[in-house]
Amino acid sequence: MRLLLDTHIWLWSHLSPDRLSRRVTRELNRPDNERWLSPVSISELVLLVEKGRVVLDLPIEKWLEQAFNRAPTTEASLTNSVAVEMLRVNLCYRDPADRLLAATARVFDLILVTADQRLIQSRQARVLANL
Repeated sequence: MRLLLDTHIWLWSHLSPDRLSRRVTRELNRPDNERWLSPVSISELVLLVEKGRVVLDLPIEKWLEQAFNRAPTTEASLTNSVAVEMLRVNLCYRDPADRLLAATARVFDLILVTADQRLIQSRQARVLANL
């Protein structure tokens, strides 16, 4: 499987793995599954750290380096195709990060791993729900 990690899933996998369901943990640990991450998630992490909502034990650049070494990911680039695909992502709420993630999953044919009930219920991308 090609898995696009929603920001919280990616962070939980490093900071609070006990928050992940058994199924999500199993799929993230399968060596034949690919982990993908959008730059949107990195930008969300930066904002969370700046707001003090996430506390890291290292400077963010060093933490990211270690996180990518522990669990390599493929960058799901923010391309023109992803930006245009946002036109076809219909969420009943306003969250540009969620729209970008759903569009990214669609463009790159990825399964979005999320615990976000609004994204799960929107059916705007294939989802592996953390339930």
